[in-house]
Amino acid sequence: MNSALIEEKVTEKTYSARGIIHLNKERIPEHVAIIMDGNRRWAKKRGLLPMAGHRKGAETLTQITRVAGDLGVKTLTVYAFSTENWKRAPFEVHALMKLFKTYLIKQCPVMIDEGVRLNVIGDVSKFPKDVRDTLEKTLVATEKGRRFDLVLALNYGGRDEIKRAICSIVEDYAREKISKEEISEKLIGQYLDTAKWRDPDLLIRTSGESRISNFLLWQISYSEVVVTDVLWPDFSEKELLNALLEYQKRELRLGR
Repeated sequence: MNSALIEEKVTEKTYSARGIIHLNKERIPEHVAIIMDGNRRWAKKRGLLPMAGHRKGAETLTQITRVAGDLGVKTLTVYAFSTENWKRAPFEVHALMKLFKTYLIKQCPVMIDEGVRLNVIGDVSKFPKDVRDTLEKTLVATEKGRRFDLVLALNYGGRDEIKRAICSIVEDYAREKISKEEISEKLIGQYLDTAKWRDPDLLIRTSGESRISNFLLWQISYSEVVVTDVLWPDFSEKELLNALLEYQKRELRLGR
């Protein structure tokens, strides 16, 4: 995407694009991952129930997905529901399941229109059947999207992903599909949920927390990390642009 087109789209769809001229269009991170944190704190600050924050967070995801694509990002991976989130109150987990289903139904035609291909990582087998069915329908409906990949991490945990990958490698070794000598970092990567995408260039965490929280433990070994104090429901197009500008200030040495 050329510079003029990026500037036109961002100006048209977001805000007065002061600062967009400082964005190096040749150094847009291809893959951005986001730990979307702060929904419940956002709601608490406003005297609202937690689900109000989750609903506003879903609206923010729709907005950020659109703008990320306009800026030239090719893949956006977001932490939507972790393996640890099952520990939350049953009524909140149930409400989140309903929100996931509603989000998928509402956004499916939007994703199709905007060339967004939905993907999922994690073990969704524990999700309710109606949610899994809706997810599968959305995956199929959007599979021809070529402009942008949106990857939802659902019932995802980095340790669980690595455990599942090791189990698969052990099974294939036992079946003599692979030899011990073939096991390398590259081969392990092929057994991870994210095998079809390059590792994230940039990881963004909202809400000011400085933890990785069991997210993409293998894949973010060399990712640049940007932490913002902004709670996820308040994470705007401007905040995304600021994160990209911060990324571009850094010298990417990869161990050199």
